Amino acid sequence: MSFFEQFQEKCAAVFRPELRLKALSRLSTGLFAAASALAASTAVFAAAQAPAAPAVSERITNPVAEFAGIDKITGRIITFDVYIDETVQFGALQVTPRVCYSRPETEEPKTDSFVEVDEITLDRKIRRIFTGWMFAESPGLNAVEHAVYDVWLKGCKQKSDVPPPTAAKADTAKPKTNAKPNAPAQEQPAEATPEPTDVAPAPDGADTTDQN
Repeated sequence: MSFFEQFQEKCAAVFRPELRLKALSRLSTGLFAAASALAASTAVFAAAQAPAAPAVSERITNPVAEFAGIDKITGRIITFDVYIDETVQFGALQVTPRVCYSRPETEEPKTDSFVEVDEITLDRKIRRIFTGWMFAESPGLNAVEHAVYDVWLKGCKQKSDVPPPTAAKADTAKPKTNAKPNAPAQEQPAEATPEPTDVAPAPDGADTTDQN
């Protein structure tokens, strides 16, 4: 049998229904096994190459928020500390932080604070112009819109050189300890009480004789 005849016989065998189904089943089984092995090896390789997930740390709650403010007319920039729930006035603005969160030093910096900013208008009224989160790493993300003044968050602190408002009130309420006590008053000798007289002295020119 020639090579061409052998090739024709093989082709005819492949196109027979029963042989074709058997060939397809073998092919599909082989492909499934190869795909399973490939998926398993890929998962093992990915698990080996993937870095360990860092431990999720809790954010740090701070009692002090540090702000920076600018007067757009003079260009003067000042930095001031504000305790949580305390209101500090900067120009025509009143700044009140509600919370101030930060991250440990070993992690990527992320400092944010929820702040309320009020404006004192010319007619002495208070108008809320900002309520929201400020981010120290992105000061321009949520900016205060004011024609003259601008305020943004610089960071969060655990301590501040400024005394807390409760301590300041306590200091003003305490009496001064360096004041000298008043000297006790010396007892004055009691004046002699005049003895009562039976008859009051008569005025000049009056007759003092008893007329009976």
